[in-house]
Amino acid sequence: MIRKTFESEIQQVKDDVLQLGSMVEHAILGSVDALKKRDIKASEQIIAEDRDINRKRFEIENQLMILIATQQPMAHDLRLLASTMEIISELERMGDYAKGIANINIRMGEEPLLKPLIDIPRMAQIGTDMLHRSLTAFINEDVENAKSIPVQDDEVDALYNQIYRELMTFILQDPKTIERANWLLWVAHNLERVADRVTNICERTIFIATGELSEIKATDDEFWKKKKTS
Repeated sequence: MIRKTFESEIQQVKDDVLQLGSMVEHAILGSVDALKKRDIKASEQIIAEDRDINRKRFEIENQLMILIATQQPMAHDLRLLASTMEIISELERMGDYAKGIANINIRMGEEPLLKPLIDIPRMAQIGTDMLHRSLTAFINEDVENAKSIPVQDDEVDALYNQIYRELMTFILQDPKTIERANWLLWVAHNLERVADRVTNICERTIFIATGELSEIKATDDEFWKKKKTS
């Protein structure tokens, strides 16, 4: 009976993590869409909703602390609870990146975008897709998928580098654009960090399943090889 109750509580924690992940995905995509449309009210809403993300993170953390204190978990269960603590921290930081993008849109005021947003929304879409898949891998303790998801980080990095080069071109052509270029560069930076934190979630998933904690980082060669065979 005690074990069945513990498993039920663990399932509730996992459900809450998925809910938190969904909130973060919504925030990331919403912040970029608001920037693209220069929708200040939407950005203000993203910032307001970040409080809900923080609150949810702390609710889950409290649940985890209670389980660790009362259930005296060992081996796999302890790895799961401790790693979930790390994962919700990663999710909360991703929410901060979305809030940062929303703040940038507001701080830009009446300034128009330096260029139409094409690669930045692509970064957001790839990053949130990676996030969604990483949480599915976490729930299922799917080691193979956890190892393969970070390969897409190279795609996000490639888009970031492309955006950087393009923005530098604008600045070289007209130094007066430096502030507007810098806004977009920070947006791209935040999205690049989202993908990095997804990799951290994947590392924790592998640790839960295998007990091995090590850094995983796909190389450019691995990325392009995968692209050619897909």
